[in-house]
Amino acid sequence: MAQAALGAAGLHFDELNKLRVLEPEVAAQTAQLREECRAFVDKTAEFQKIVGSLIELVDQLAKAAESEKMKAIGARNLLKSIAKQREAQEQQLQALIAEKKMQLERYRVEYETLCKIEADQNEFIDQFIFQK
Repeated sequence: MAQAALGAAGLHFDELNKLRVLEPEVAAQTAQLREECRAFVDKTAEFQKIVGSLIELVDQLAKAAESEKMKAIGARNLLKSIAKQREAQEQQLQALIAEKKMQLERYRVEYETLCKIEADQNEFIDQFIFQK
């Protein structure tokens, strides 16, 4: 009867016979909820830690990818510049070949002219010798 009167007043005894304001079932549910909340907070903290390490890893991979991208761009630009240098060198060599061909043609014409002059002089010498 005393418990009923206390229960009507909102006071209850727990399993250790201590006077409580909450009902024992509500207190047990509150304690269980508190433990679930702690577990949830712990899991949330662990999740944040995992996500933080994942973000750090993704950032490192992004930096590595950016670095490789810059290396590839540098290599491509170097390859283009080497190709342009070779093209310029090829043009210079083609011009040198054309110049040497022209020089060869001049020398050939000069040689033919000199051969003709030599033949004329030899003919003159032969005629001069035969006239004596």
